[in-house]
Amino acid sequence: MRKFSSSALAALAAASLLGLSACGGGRGSEPAIAQSSAGQVAPAQGAAQVSFYAASRFAEQATMGPTASLVAEIQAKGYARWLDDQAALPATQIDQAGAHIDGNPIPDPPYVYAREQGFRLLVSSPDQLRTRVAWSLSQFIVVGGGTPHPEGLIQWINLLQKQALGNYGSLLNQVTINPAMGEFLNNNQNRPRSSGCPQCAPNENYARELMQLFSIGVVKLNADGTPQRDSRGKYIETYQQTDVEQLARVLTGWENIYDPFDRLKRYAGPMVAATWSASRDAGQKTVLGKVFPAGQSAAKDLQDAVDLLMAHQNIGPFVALRLIQHHVKSNPTPAYVGRVAAVFRNNGAGMAGDLKAVIKAVLLDSEARAGDDPAYRGAQDGLIREPLLHRMAVLRALGCTEAPFHVRGINEFGVWGQMPWFADSVFSFYSPADRAPGSNLLAPEQKLLNAAELTDRLSIFANMRWNKVLQANDMLGYANAGCQTDALLKAFSTSPAAFSDYLSAAFFRGAMPPTLRANLAQVMREPSWDTSTPEAGALYMLGYALATPYFGTIQ
Repeated sequence: MRKFSSSALAALAAASLLGLSACGGGRGSEPAIAQSSAGQVAPAQGAAQVSFYAASRFAEQATMGPTASLVAEIQAKGYARWLDDQAALPATQIDQAGAHIDGNPIPDPPYVYAREQGFRLLVSSPDQLRTRVAWSLSQFIVVGGGTPHPEGLIQWINLLQKQALGNYGSLLNQVTINPAMGEFLNNNQNRPRSSGCPQCAPNENYARELMQLFSIGVVKLNADGTPQRDSRGKYIETYQQTDVEQLARVLTGWENIYDPFDRLKRYAGPMVAATWSASRDAGQKTVLGKVFPAGQSAAKDLQDAVDLLMAHQNIGPFVALRLIQHHVKSNPTPAYVGRVAAVFRNNGAGMAGDLKAVIKAVLLDSEARAGDDPAYRGAQDGLIREPLLHRMAVLRALGCTEAPFHVRGINEFGVWGQMPWFADSVFSFYSPADRAPGSNLLAPEQKLLNAAELTDRLSIFANMRWNKVLQANDMLGYANAGCQTDALLKAFSTSPAAFSDYLSAAFFRGAMPPTLRANLAQVMREPSWDTSTPEAGALYMLGYALATPYFGTIQ
């Protein structure tokens, strides 16, 4: 395998950032509030024939990555019909019981089954829109760090799959009583101190993050997502510490279903209201000015809290910005945020929080679809392809049905910098407010584009030939994952032009830049790999092409 110098990696990193930051300015100017539209945002393009380039680009935004059949389906149906058909599909679920034999965990390394099944879902679920939205939600409504047991992680993934195209209020309700979340942010330990339980203490972790990270944020927002300021120009806080304390009181009294003999039952369903009266603070509380009367049940207090957050002015632009950033562009205009936020507030039928309508608004907005013309280059457009989306796009383009594993659970196809559902903290892999270095341009994903990630992008496809069991190179990892590599190998062995044509259609929307074509041809004329094994060169060149900024950004 060819070695790459640190200077070369740095140059690739800088080029990848420039591919996004060269597009224009940031949100710092904070223009006046845009007029919000009512109801569903009209699509920029109707059911007329969609070009191969446009359909491929849409698939990059709406799924875990394009495939030939998916692009053809989008071309035939048009965007709106494809979205409706996807939303009508049942939610793909991971079989939680599959991690057990006769009620006992399968004797594998921890999380092996959950990881393998999670990758299979990402790569090959038929309801790809739902899966992509669930992945987006998981990055700002976080359960991570390996806190729940594998059964809890599976239940968490399944919950996001079920709720991804449902109602955001229902999602917040179910997230609050999810046992994996209860463990991760300690709400299953949230108890009032009282004479009945003098050793108990309120736990504010979940209450704080429910407001800060999952719903309304820390600064009051205008309808277009721009921050509100007071007469002195300072940001206006959304809530105070007393609101956190009071909301923690509202959320007391939930506990996991417990069975000392079967851990699977512990995650068989949502947490339940504790029957021990000392577990619950039944007194009057006041959160964000709303009074929660004394004597309400845990379920009633929870629903009132969710209703309070759903009625807050911030929640529409808060959710709109995050979904736009994860699907279309890192640095959307306030007008774009405002249009999507309006759909969050009213889906056209008077309903707030309709995620199906919101994601349609995100993907069909004129600002999202402007780049469907390959000649268009708009200011502030695009996003950096984060590590997981990079790998999933490759696997799907190769026709894989899961991620290649040589040793079960050990090599997750090189997604070391963004292991799905294993973020180090509740703040996820990066902040939505992260900006490109030396710029006012929002570019959250750039934080993950470091030297280690670039090395993985250059080498992972070739490295996956190394069979750790046999201590030799082979293609078994790809074959066992259902990957169809024959076309890749045939194109490589035919000619540089044929190889570029194959890569162009599979990975570059049929429009590979001439500069990259020329670079590929040059490198192929001077091979630095073992030419006796064609797959070595094909996989090396695949990594080379997909480590460039041309594939590293979605624009």
